[in-house]
Amino acid sequence: QVQLVESGGGLVQAGGSLRLSCAASGSGFNLNVVYWHRQAPGKQRELVAQLTRSGFTNYPDSVKGRFTISRDNAMNTVYLQMNSLKPEDTAVYYCNAADYSGFRYWGQGTQVTVSS
Repeated sequence: QVQLVESGGGLVQAGGSLRLSCAASGSGFNLNVVYWHRQAPGKQRELVAQLTRSGFTNYPDSVKGRFTISRDNAMNTVYLQMNSLKPEDTAVYYCNAADYSGFRYWGQGTQVTVSS
């Protein structure tokens, strides 16, 4: 069983930065891909960053060049550096991960609010 716990959310002014962290714990896990998704009120959950164990990254155009996903070597902690934040980045951000069997784990989410 894997637990994912996000931290680092909060309130920031437009143009500011935040770094989210996602700590993985549990026994016997071997994560293959980690993701950050977000969900704003009244909107569908959307992918904002993806990182594979081999180092492949993927970002949607809406955050490309502003957000960076990274991890520690053991993939126990994953980060999302968010720069040049915009009010439209306001959402609950979720860390999630897939193991090699494809099973998906989700964190509880952390609120990010960007004021104009």
